[in-house]
Amino acid sequence: MATWAYLSFQDSASPLMEQLIFFHDHIMIVLILIITFVSYMMFNLMSNSFINRYMLENQPIEIIWTSIPAIILIFIALPSLRLLYLLDEVNNPSLTLKTIGHQWYWSYEYSDFMGIEFDSYMIPSNEMETSMFRLLDVDNRTILPMNTQIRVLISAADVIHSWTVPSLGVKADAIPGRLNQTSFLMNQPGLFYGQCSEICGANHSFMPIVIESTSVDSFLNWATLSINN
Repeated sequence: MATWAYLSFQDSASPLMEQLIFFHDHIMIVLILIITFVSYMMFNLMSNSFINRYMLENQPIEIIWTSIPAIILIFIALPSLRLLYLLDEVNNPSLTLKTIGHQWYWSYEYSDFMGIEFDSYMIPSNEMETSMFRLLDVDNRTILPMNTQIRVLISAADVIHSWTVPSLGVKADAIPGRLNQTSFLMNQPGLFYGQCSEICGANHSFMPIVIESTSVDSFLNWATLSINN
């Protein structure tokens, strides 16, 4: 059971990730049907020696096996395009977070609050506590409110990085001199882990991302304390 868990997606924590999982399941059903049908036809062809001379040159069957794949592609393409537009849409964000990739850590700035900015480094193995995750926990978590539309502005200071949080369905490249944008909404509290998904150098695997989803009141209390400090 544990082995199968590694082959699946992380549990969804945002509506966008739910849509991505639904789309994946939709594609898998289509592929299973195609593989089953083709396997059945191949087995039938190899298990008998029957031949029909009228089937050697048959226009209707040519039309059928050309049109059916086209229809299948339409059933795949329409949900894909819909999801692509949903992922790129930014709907009236209530909070803006700017993240900058460095070799090899992340910097965060809360654009809506004056003076809230910090660097987020991975916690070394010799400084970890028992409850922490190796290579995933950081010294400064990114605190964000749940049930709030959040816009993330992503850039880099040196080389190309990639800000990725799988459970939120978020993955965007951090490119020097360019400002990329993505958005998400978390529908549950918790800790959500990610990593840089671009091969950015020797310590590429040592710049994790930790998002802490809290209630709006808890977030505002944290923001007030951060500004005062």
